[in-house]
Amino acid sequence: MLNNKKLIKLGRFLISPMVQERCDGGFDALVSIRSGRGTASVDRIMRFSPKFSRTDAALRYATTQGVAWVRCQ
Repeated sequence: MLNNKKLIKLGRFLISPMVQERCDGGFDALVSIRSGRGTASVDRIMRFSPKFSRTDAALRYATTQGVAWVRCQ
């Protein structure tokens, strides 16, 4: 799993876009969205269905989807 090391803080959420290489080539976009602290913390991990041919495209998609999810909360 490849993390772009660019965490995005929006309000009480921390967004971590990631990329995972597929066995058949290509890449999957994933995003982790964390909130809370200690035993009251929650980490949501979402994997998206489009297959990407480049890591930068997958990271951009994961970032966009993570930010959109947080803004709807």
